Amino acid sequence: MQDTPPRTPKLLSLVAPVYDEELLIEEFVARSTAALADYDFELVLVDDGSKDRTPELLDRMAASDPRVRVIHLSRNFGHQAALTAGLEHAVGDVVAMIDADLQDPPELIPDMVAQWSQGADVVYAVRKERVGETAFKLATASWFYKLFDKLAQVELEPNSGDFRLLDRRALNALLSMTERSRFLRGMTVWIGFNQTAISYDRDPRNAGETKYTLRKMLRFSLDAIASFSHLPLQLATYAGLLSAGLAFIAIPVVIALRIADSYLPGFGSITIAILLLGGIQLIAIGVIGEYVGRIYDEIKHRPLYIVREEINHPASSGRAAVVPVPRAGLGARTPERVP
Repeated sequence: MQDTPPRTPKLLSLVAPVYDEELLIEEFVARSTAALADYDFELVLVDDGSKDRTPELLDRMAASDPRVRVIHLSRNFGHQAALTAGLEHAVGDVVAMIDADLQDPPELIPDMVAQWSQGADVVYAVRKERVGETAFKLATASWFYKLFDKLAQVELEPNSGDFRLLDRRALNALLSMTERSRFLRGMTVWIGFNQTAISYDRDPRNAGETKYTLRKMLRFSLDAIASFSHLPLQLATYAGLLSAGLAFIAIPVVIALRIADSYLPGFGSITIAILLLGGIQLIAIGVIGEYVGRIYDEIKHRPLYIVREEINHPASSGRAAVVPVPRAGLGARTPERVP
């Protein structure tokens, strides 16, 4: 990448999903605008159905700064859907995505742009330290990345999150992927292109509380693994074959014991065998059900999100899009905007 002529972004888009962040959102916007002061930029904030004063604060900041674009979704659609909404509405030739909780520092974005200017198409941030997170959160995150590495068909860098910067052509490739169960950090690896990492220390959350409960983290992990691996289905098949093999082996053994008059009938052994086989069958059905449920969600062709209102659209603010923005992810579905 050293031999590539340095590039300069015409318009840098910073996308952040926001949900109930009234205590942090003003500081986030202030730090982000300061960090991007050397660029022509837009800040795309997606209100994911917040129930506190976040929408009011977002509208106020958008009214005072046309570079702050606000997209209000009609309800809470989830982090990955809101992030996708921001990516689809961003018009820059370089687009960065970040969470609004300030654990990922906006001040790192110029360093990411520097990597992009040298030829990288995707720049992802890797956490060296995760200050303020519980031992349980750190342990489960470590387990997830190890499990994902074993099962998935993409190589995801451990301790990398959604804090990433993409060139427009890489983003267009990402937006062409239309699945509903979205794992964006894995999807950005899957598309390929020139990718490079940059490390940083993640700050603790200094206000508000995390929106990722244990239930949401488990759901997110299942979506991630199911999106990039068929191995759970294969494991269910292997378990069935193993059980059937043990049963066929047991048949001649039982016959031989009866002939030798050494067979000792026992209710316990029968019960254990039934529970074992029944448990394996239920696990297999559950795994199949997870994949069938995702197929059902896909064939309904519902929009991934619905926009209730958009403030400071590029056309209304006098700024034209640097490049045409495809809507491959949602344009193929039903309209995503409420008239």
